[in-house]
Amino acid sequence: MAESMGLDRLSEYASIRAAAEKIAGEGDRLAVLCVEIQQIPAPTGAEEKRAAWVESRWRKLGLADIDRDAALNIYARIPGRQPTPALLVSAHTDTVFPASTDLSVRVDPETGRIAGPSIGDNSTGLAGLMILAEVLAGLGEPPPVDIWLVANSTEEGLGDLKGIRAAVDRLQDRIGAVLVLEGMGIGRIVHAGLGVRRYRIHADAPGGHSWGDFGSASAIHCLAALVTDITRLNLPQQPRTTFNVGKFSGGTSVNTIAQHASLELDLRSTAPETLAQLDEQVQRLVQRHQRLHEKAKSGVAFRVEMIGDRPAGQIPESHPLMQAASGILAQLAIPERMDVRISSTDANIPLSRGIPSVCIGLTDGGDAHRLSEWIDPKPLAKGIQQLFYLTWWTAAWLTTK
Repeated sequence: MAESMGLDRLSEYASIRAAAEKIAGEGDRLAVLCVEIQQIPAPTGAEEKRAAWVESRWRKLGLADIDRDAALNIYARIPGRQPTPALLVSAHTDTVFPASTDLSVRVDPETGRIAGPSIGDNSTGLAGLMILAEVLAGLGEPPPVDIWLVANSTEEGLGDLKGIRAAVDRLQDRIGAVLVLEGMGIGRIVHAGLGVRRYRIHADAPGGHSWGDFGSASAIHCLAALVTDITRLNLPQQPRTTFNVGKFSGGTSVNTIAQHASLELDLRSTAPETLAQLDEQVQRLVQRHQRLHEKAKSGVAFRVEMIGDRPAGQIPESHPLMQAASGILAQLAIPERMDVRISSTDANIPLSRGIPSVCIGLTDGGDAHRLSEWIDPKPLAKGIQQLFYLTWWTAAWLTTK
């Protein structure tokens, strides 16, 4: 099944094969492009410079329908033999690093690894999208269907997938499938979106002086008690479900009883219904603590603010798109990573709306979201070949829908 969905379906497209074979000898150029992108700061919500860089490159290629939306997404279209159902290929432009981050890169003389903040996530993914645009623009023949290329914003952290939400909102009536590109994790095929909900929980209290007002309620103490109860929740091992308090802030000084504090809570589950149950448990705990303080007339008030909601969704492993991606990896001799099937990526949005989607990686890498983040440029050419073949296969498959 996987083989029939792989490269043999592309045998009639000699130009794609030629482009894939050519890219095999361009590893150095690909690595240079990854670094060029990495050198452009792009914190989540401040991706203007990278967006402008992408737009300028695509205009030089003469792509159709180039546009920038309010979310700082950049769009371009490769006209196909039929306009719909179209294929959307995306890579996010933002990084987890602030604009002040030192973006110097280091090349290991022994391994050839390139290290630097955001080099893999997602400078390399965006480089793959740029090479795909270049190849498709120069083929001299239209793809089977329209291919929309989107360099989208705000994938990371509290960006909450706003960029891809805007892109899918805009193109949903036209697209029949989505391919999402990440720089690292070659061999992985993510076909299930991990559901995530995030909250900022605030506490306000009378506070006061640590000695003179001892006994007055502290916002920090109240939130700490709430976190203690959250950590006692009994979570199922299957479906896998997790929580994490990632940030805790508040207070003014060591000798001041805190009047305000807040925490940021991350809830995850592979099953939407289990995530909803965990969410409900947390909300009940907040309400319970609020009632206790009201009964004690302590003057404490809790407030819950949703700061993230990444909906779950998936296609089965038997889906043609999944089988094609697997077959292409096999024929390129890229080991498939069977351990990574579910994750929280831009693919969550189309998957949650019933649009067949996968997220693929383009090379090996590690230390994601650290200053020491690195990629190995050697597998990159094969990762880009994988992208070419899967893009064209999916475009051809969409003509049968």
